[in-house]
Amino acid sequence: MALLEVEDLSVRFTLPGATLEAVAGVSFRLGRGECLGIVGESGAGKSVLGFSLVNLLAPPGHIASGRIRLEGRELTALSERRWRGIRGRRMAMVFQDPRATLNPVLTVGQQMRETLRAHRRLSRRLARKMVLHQLHQVGLDEPERQLERYPHQLSGGQCQRVVIAMALLLDPDVIIADEPTTALDVTTQAELVALLIALCRTHDLSLIVISHDLAVIQQLTQRVLVMYAGRVVESGPTREVINDPQHPYTQALIDALPQMYPPRAPLRPVPGSPPAPGVRPTGCAFHPRCRYRVAADDDLRRRCEGDPPALIPSSGSEVACHWVAQLIDHEMIHSAQVHDEPLD
Repeated sequence: MALLEVEDLSVRFTLPGATLEAVAGVSFRLGRGECLGIVGESGAGKSVLGFSLVNLLAPPGHIASGRIRLEGRELTALSERRWRGIRGRRMAMVFQDPRATLNPVLTVGQQMRETLRAHRRLSRRLARKMVLHQLHQVGLDEPERQLERYPHQLSGGQCQRVVIAMALLLDPDVIIADEPTTALDVTTQAELVALLIALCRTHDLSLIVISHDLAVIQQLTQRVLVMYAGRVVESGPTREVINDPQHPYTQALIDALPQMYPPRAPLRPVPGSPPAPGVRPTGCAFHPRCRYRVAADDDLRRRCEGDPPALIPSSGSEVACHWVAQLIDHEMIHSAQVHDEPLD
């Protein structure tokens, strides 16, 4: 049984006169010790999905349908009181902006001890010992000195290490890291990626990494979900998805990477912009930006513009694309014709 199971999850924001769907029918499984990536442009629904997994959606956002199970236990119907027993203890979140996560008027030690004592009855001495241990685990220099410092006295990388240490304090099974390397310099990013990899191995920790950075996803994760306009458009083993992308959107994201081109060569950004939740196109939401739709025949173009594609198996991954589905159909027909040819 998977540690975490998400089935057909949809998240909506109910506003006066409109209901906006930010996440639509997302499903995945996460095994113990597994690292899963969620990638896509801003507005794809990645962070909303992450917040929904730990029930941190602020009104008017809410889970409209679907299931979230942790070791078989259904979480979506839990009361807020019961969620407090899950959040932090079983599932923890590392937020995108570590400075905004930390309270500016409390020292690092005060905040970390507060996190511990909210869930466990501990003496001040034992709480301090556990806090120092976790700061040492995340590689923070001079942890005893850092306990007495305020967030503004720390660098961005140090703040992120403190936030990760806070997430690890209660020894959770799952950590959701939302853009963990954003706004960090390249060296600090590399150190943080190495730290997360080491923590997953030593703690048998399951990790969900939300990012727009494919390089981070490639280094950290074994499997990846590619999201666009609230839906999963491709999923599969990270290596296969990045080396052999099946969906036109995944291909466009990889083609836009600067390292794909020689120095001074022009870049190839994804044309257009992602749709806002309230004005998403019918059919495949990516079709206004898709280069394959232009080359498609009239029947296929009508399908792209009118019918939302379902996820289908393709080259070891799953992809939601009518173009790929048509190619698979043609290959199956051709294979059957070759197989049926009489032998000489």
